[in-house]
Amino acid sequence: MIWQIDFWLLIILIITAVIALSVRDLLAAVVALSAYSFFVALLFAQMGAVDVAFVEITLGAGISGVLFIIVLFLTRRRSED
Repeated sequence: MIWQIDFWLLIILIITAVIALSVRDLLAAVVALSAYSFFVALLFAQMGAVDVAFVEITLGAGISGVLFIIVLFLTRRRSED
C-alpha cells in the first residue's frame, strides 16, 4: 500500500464528514454523505478489499443516496419559513 494515497483519502474523508455535518441544506448533506461513502469505497479498494468496496459503492453511495433524495422530495415542511 502507498501511504500517501491512504493519507490523502483519510483527509478527504474527514473533510467530507465535516461538510456533511455542517451544511444546512439536506440535499447537500445527502450529496456529501454519498461522496463520503464513495471515498470510503476507494479506501477499501486501495487496501485490497475490492468486494467490500463494490458493496460500499452500490449500497452506500448508490442506493442509500437515491433513497435519501426520494424521501427528501416526498416530505413537506411543517412550517413556512
